Order: sequence, then C-alpha cells, then structure tokens
Amino acid sequence: MPFASNSQPNERAPAAPPLGGLHQIRTVAAHDADDHARNLTAWEQSYDQITRGPFHGVLTELQLPQMQVFLEHTSQAVRQSCRVWPDAFWFGVQGKVGKTCVQGGMDARINGRLGDADTIMVRPGNCGFELLTPADYAIYGMVIQRDALVTAASQTGCRIDWDQLAGAEVLHVAEPARQACLQTLAHLISQDEGEGGPKPVASVAYAQQTVMMALLSMLDTSEVDTAVSSSFMRRQRIVAQVRDHVLGHSDQVTTVPDLCERLYVSRRTLQYCFEDVLGISPMQYLRIIRLNGARRHLRESSSASRTVQDVAADWGFWHFSQFSSDYRKLFGQSPSESLRQRTH
Repeated sequence: MPFASNSQPNERAPAAPPLGGLHQIRTVAAHDADDHARNLTAWEQSYDQITRGPFHGVLTELQLPQMQVFLEHTSQAVRQSCRVWPDAFWFGVQGKVGKTCVQGGMDARINGRLGDADTIMVRPGNCGFELLTPADYAIYGMVIQRDALVTAASQTGCRIDWDQLAGAEVLHVAEPARQACLQTLAHLISQDEGEGGPKPVASVAYAQQTVMMALLSMLDTSEVDTAVSSSFMRRQRIVAQVRDHVLGHSDQVTTVPDLCERLYVSRRTLQYCFEDVLGISPMQYLRIIRLNGARRHLRESSSASRTVQDVAADWGFWHFSQFSSDYRKLFGQSPSESLRQRTH
C-alpha cells in the first residue's frame, strides 16, 4: 500500500460486516478522529487530524444484504489510512453539507491523486489506500459485494472491465449520473443531525436495488483515469520513505535537512514531492504525524501509567511547553485533557 498511518494496519484482512442482519440506519458522532474512524463497521482505518481545532465527525450508516452505504462528515481535514473487507468494491462520492457543495482549503486526494466533484473514487476490498480530505467535508460511501455487482451488471447489460476497475483510483463519470446517485443516497440515508437510535428501512429490496442501479448508471458512463506519470510515482515513493523513517524513529527529532540527506534529494525536490502527493509541506507533515501519534498514545489505555512528558518524549518532543502549545492549537485541548480521556 502506498501509505500507512501511525497505527499500522494488521496483516489480517478486516472481516466483512454481518450484512444479513438488521437493516437499520444508525447515526453516531465522535469528537476524536480515530474514534470516528472506528465507528465505520468492518473497516480497518486510522485517521490523523490535519487542520486546527476541535474535531467533530458524524457517520450515518446502513447495512443491506449485499452492500454497506454511509455518509461521513468530518469538520477538520484528515489523513485517512483505510482498508475494506475482501471480495468487495468501495466507491466514494463527494457529498454535500446541508444544501451546499463541499468546499475546502485543500482538495480531496486518494493515494495522492486528486478526486474532485467531477469524479468518484474507487478501491477494491482488502487493498489499503489513503485519503486526504479537506475541512468540512462530506462523502458518501458504497461498499458492494463483488459477486452482487457483477451479477447486477450482467443483468442490466452494463459492460465493465473488472480488472481495470480493480486497479482504478479515480473514475470520471457523467455529471447527470453522479447527481442522480447523490440524490438516491441522500434520499435513502436520513440526514438528521446528531446521534439517535437505529431507524428501520421501509423496503430493503427497494433500497438495495435503487443504490445498485444508481451506481451502475455511473459506471456505465465512467472512464478510468489511468494517467500516472513516472515522476509522480517517484514522488509517492519518496513520501512513503519519509513516513517509514519518521514512524521508525518516532523518539527522534527528524528535520527536513536530515531527510534530504538521507534520501539524496534537494530541499526543493522534497517540497515538490509533498505538495504534489499530499498537498502539504514536509514540515507540516512531520509535525502532524508526530502530534497525532502522541495523541493516539495518550488516549490508549496502556498510557495509564505514563505521564504526558513520557509520551511527548516518545515522539521526539523535548521542549514540553512548545509541545503543549502545538498540541492545543491542533486539537483544541491540552495533552493532559487527552490523557484523561484515554479509552478503557
């Protein structure tokens, strides 16, 4: 997988959800990016917060016999390391917040590639991928069992190159089909804000059929964006090498000059790599990955016997006052507050 998170995914694939169970819409909110990531059923995920301020995420999810449908809204820009269960396809369609199309200070990216309002994103099951999403972002997700999608495509005469789809990340689709799919998903999933009890679906068969038809209408008019230059792939590799080094030496202070020397690249080249692949600078990346790593460890139950200073040192923060200040600016709370919120 091109990128990984501070919390490395397990080698074992995530298990498929109990799609044959109760077909109810549930809505759940979270105030931590990783807590929000864990709310999505049967996904293996880890989120890093990028932009400053308190985090608020809302997930509305529906499980049907052959698919999972959800709407995810995140208040801050986040870096998501994701993997869904095998023998499935995930499709992501940029949604709306209220009646307004999502706008942010950065573009959404999948494995470093831009995914804008004219495209949909796709990845096969059990294949790790990375999303970068801007602040105040909403995305509809559909996870469809592969066999069910193949059968539906055959029955409707929709011709799909399955090998090409499995290797795709970005699909260009006809705008009327994309809008029709958004309307179908918005109608299906209640968008009432806040947490509430599960809400039953009136007709499971109808819900599943309408989602499948809306998706196939997009795929029937889609064009896979396969244009990935060798220079972009090289920049992806450099970013991945930086990540591996930082996570492998989390207790050390890694600087941009250190990375340039280690990777035999100029400072300008390193800057271009990060701007092209992640849309942020190397310095921003180094700070974000270390602060999120510290937050993750502060909130773990195993941190009960450790002090904030201990965790800060584990992530190479030796100037405690500066660490506390940077931490508060990014997450909207002090490290000690996060420690008190540790999971049990």
